Amino acid sequence: MVSYKPRVLFVIPGLPIGWRMIFIRNDIAAIEKLGIVGRSFYLVSRTSLPVLVNEARRFRREIKEFKPDLVHVHYGTVSAFFCAATTRLPLIITYQGSDLNPCPGMSKVRWGFGRILSQFAALRASRIICVSRELRDRLWWKSHTAAVLPSGVDTAMFRPMPKSKARAQLGWASHEKIVVSSAGTDPPRKRLDLAQAAVRVAESTCGKVRFIVLDGRTEHKEIPLLFNAADCLLLTSESEGSPNVVKEAIACGLPVVSVDVGDVKERLSNVQPSHIVGRDPYELGGAIARVLCDPQRSNGHEVVGEICAETISKRMLTLYRQVLERNALV
Repeated sequence: MVSYKPRVLFVIPGLPIGWRMIFIRNDIAAIEKLGIVGRSFYLVSRTSLPVLVNEARRFRREIKEFKPDLVHVHYGTVSAFFCAATTRLPLIITYQGSDLNPCPGMSKVRWGFGRILSQFAALRASRIICVSRELRDRLWWKSHTAAVLPSGVDTAMFRPMPKSKARAQLGWASHEKIVVSSAGTDPPRKRLDLAQAAVRVAESTCGKVRFIVLDGRTEHKEIPLLFNAADCLLLTSESEGSPNVVKEAIACGLPVVSVDVGDVKERLSNVQPSHIVGRDPYELGGAIARVLCDPQRSNGHEVVGEICAETISKRMLTLYRQVLERNALV
């Protein structure tokens, strides 16, 4: 048993604004509810050496002031290597996807350098977490001891509501066929071109489709309403870790059509109706048409418990305890 509240310094790349790392902030909020004393350190740059030198000084001051028992960095590449090089505290690294996966559109030099930093940082880690089994298999070292733990979904926020009510709030007609996809800030990796082609194929079968692309400007709190109003989520990404958009769609009961990427096959294994098909516009378009021609909600809300924020945070707390026990802090 932990005899006191463990103190954890969370390291997150970027700034504490916008949507890009909101799933990490949500995971941290969930585990803090279990008694963790947490503080977040935002690494403001991963590309400027002078800024990183200044960040190292700030990071050490933060450690001296906060006195954490362990450091948990939520990303590989420069972020993980930064932590590995600047502290001797017990270190947990969570690999999220693009820190180990190929990144279409990124230069080979930048991609290769980032992957090398991710891999060498793993040697320093007290514990490694990967958000999918596919990602764990990309580790050069310690893959046999790495835990697979996806980010949790907030089921209080992402939950089913009547489609008619959601559409009324958005001003969408009840007869419309609506497909949602996410391109984020990286359309090439998300294969927006393939998604667009698949929707055109679906239209040849079932008529006009309203195609909504989430490009990072939509407030996260607005997405549950969109998912409850839509007929289908389409995922065509070239690479993923554990795509949160799929887990959030599952929680809302929104059927998913996806390629086999990241942990999607595992997440959708008991979700009906949903389809995993080949990376082909005709296969994807045909699956979309099947969903749109027989619109119904999925049973996702019945099976989402294993990936809800509460379940994931409890498993994370167990990992923290294991690390602390090995370092005689409990």
